[in-house]
Amino acid sequence: MEVLLFGITREITGKQKLTIPEEQAVDTVGALKNWLAQQYPAISQLKSLAVAVDSEYADDHQRLNRQSEIALIPPVSGG
Repeated sequence: MEVLLFGITREITGKQKLTIPEEQAVDTVGALKNWLAQQYPAISQLKSLAVAVDSEYADDHQRLNRQSEIALIPPVSGG
């Protein structure tokens, strides 16, 4: 499963894309967030982190599959 990274999530990981090993039990958006927090603790410090699955925002209960396009959408600042 591949996860596209943008903004601060890209800076935290140092990568544009993460590949989650197949043996990891990451089958929901919530499980993905937990896995990310374990691998990259700074991600859990973000005030908000949206996840898009197949170009649509998803909640923590959204099921994931290996073919889905998954992207992390970090908080946006501006003014």
